Amino acid sequence: MTTLQDILDPQIDRSFKGFPHTSPPLRRSQIAAQRWRVLDGDLPLPVALVRQQALQHNLSWMQRFATDRGIDMAPHGKTTMSPQLLKRQLDAGAWGLTFATVTQLRAGVSAGARRCMIANQVFTAVDLAGIQDMQREYAGLRIAFLVDSVAQLALIETWHASQQDAQTPVRPFEVLLEIGVEGGRTGCRSQHDALALAQRVHASPACRLVGIECYEGLGATGQSDPDEAYAGALMQRVCDIAIACDQQQLFDNEEVLVSAGGSAIFDLVANRLKPQLSQPVRGVLRSGCYVTHDHGFYKRMVSTVNARLGCGDGLQAALEVWAAVQSCPEPGLAILAVGKRDISYDLDLPVPLGFCKPGDRAVTGAPIDWKISGLNDQHAYLRGTGPEHAALKVGDLVALGISHPCTTFDKWRWMPVVDENYTVCDALVTCF
Repeated sequence: MTTLQDILDPQIDRSFKGFPHTSPPLRRSQIAAQRWRVLDGDLPLPVALVRQQALQHNLSWMQRFATDRGIDMAPHGKTTMSPQLLKRQLDAGAWGLTFATVTQLRAGVSAGARRCMIANQVFTAVDLAGIQDMQREYAGLRIAFLVDSVAQLALIETWHASQQDAQTPVRPFEVLLEIGVEGGRTGCRSQHDALALAQRVHASPACRLVGIECYEGLGATGQSDPDEAYAGALMQRVCDIAIACDQQQLFDNEEVLVSAGGSAIFDLVANRLKPQLSQPVRGVLRSGCYVTHDHGFYKRMVSTVNARLGCGDGLQAALEVWAAVQSCPEPGLAILAVGKRDISYDLDLPVPLGFCKPGDRAVTGAPIDWKISGLNDQHAYLRGTGPEHAALKVGDLVALGISHPCTTFDKWRWMPVVDENYTVCDALVTCF
């Protein structure tokens, strides 16, 4: 049987990409004592790493942001799927955790979460059974997921009814009404449809309506005027529907959950998560990518958030991928031994951050003209025109920043956590 110790302090070995080829297997808690240093070549490259100081800053900053606004955090665990980081988010004060699937949810529950949201529709028999099984296994476990259609509700009701003669009784599922936007993905498109579904859920023996939810991230542009108009209109719809449900006494819990929040324009929804209802309201922000932030898409988006907040110490990029120059085949081009198997590229290509010779004590910032022009499975094309690029040699080390942390985390089974000197001081694993 897998224990909490196995989950939080697992054994890491040479089968994990980026782990030293000559090291014996080690528990995560033993890795700091090895004093490995990335710049000294102690780890095989490429390697994705997390900078400890920036990580701690982000955990504290985001929790403080929510607390100052009287709302709670349920960070989206799919970003990292790392039990160690999920526990750190809970330890920092998160009310609960969010996931996208029942399989992901189990990793968070195993790491200690007892209040969970699935920010997605659940309707298959195997997933519904999985939720019930987890709630029987873990005392006090609360799981709420999203509904947006009568068709989904009918599938839930069919499964629930099929279990009534089973030896183990099943409980009603806690659900949140999802509000969507035209042209977007899931969610009720009109107030009429939302209220009609809420009435059906309230009358259903298979579900209990405990709140209302939306996701604003797909409409974000990084420009304040359109983003404020978009988020304001969406949150007004959410509040109007919440008030209508409250007036009809459709919520089936003493406390109503109102939730939103990606990682791009979270500030524009944070102040709209506590509408005035006849019941207590808990506003829940679900941002996930904040935990490591990035050097690309979210850096651009959150720079606008910082301007709106008048904030000079916002989120910091904590995730880097280091690689070695493996070939300098022609002027202006260096090939790095890192590729699509190692680093995200779904939103933007990686960003060169710095470089050094193996064994150097300091990293030189990458010139502004350095660009990654393309990626293959295991190769990156680093182009530049200046003398620094011309001086690159095979074996030199290059640090890359990423855009969208989710799709870098899922390429690594472990990541070292490093101090400001790139000495490994901790480690984390992922459960994708």
